[in-house]
Amino acid sequence: MARVTGEFIKHEGHKGLEGYEVGGHWFSLCELGVLSGKKTMTNSSEELVTFFKALADTNRLKIVGLLAEKPYSVEELAALLKLKPSTISHHLSRLAEAELVTARAESYYSVYQLDQSVLEAKARSIFTQEELSSVAAEVDADAYDNKVIKDYSKRDGSLKTIPSQRKKLEAILRYIVKAFDIGKRYSEKQVNEILARYHADTATLRRELVGFGLMQREGGGGEYWRV
Repeated sequence: MARVTGEFIKHEGHKGLEGYEVGGHWFSLCELGVLSGKKTMTNSSEELVTFFKALADTNRLKIVGLLAEKPYSVEELAALLKLKPSTISHHLSRLAEAELVTARAESYYSVYQLDQSVLEAKARSIFTQEELSSVAAEVDADAYDNKVIKDYSKRDGSLKTIPSQRKKLEAILRYIVKAFDIGKRYSEKQVNEILARYHADTATLRRELVGFGLMQREGGGGEYWRV
């Protein structure tokens, strides 16, 4: 079987069918659902080249795998993959050219998400949700949180300051909420005593933990518990 990365090739072993290699795996156009019997290609060659070139890179495949799980910002992806934000932006640009990702504004960030419908329409059943997720299996999912915690924490574990940016604040709150036991209820006084270990502004931390859905509280000043 002939294999050439980055361009269409002839597969001499199967009646000269054209194919493409992505990440070391070769697929015929029939396998992709693009060419079947006497049917003609529904996508132009240029669209297919853009599509496969967008995926013919290890880091871009990992980005697709991560976005298959949930949306991420450039900064989060950079921390997860240990790459520069500019490099992540370049990869996202290539994926956007293939219409595989879309972006939406969220606070200070542009948050990117995978357009699963486009991926499925172009590759059909070859790249399933499970296969996409497995590409990023070796990525440390806590890398972004760990970076934020390191940047905002003192040696004793308390906070230098409470982040104002939503993504970083959420990472800090995920760190703080671990101090509370699941299934245990706390009075407001007990909550404040625990939160004071991290920052003097316990009211803000308490409010944000509830606001982000990490803790819940009974109405009328009742008890708190970790979700």
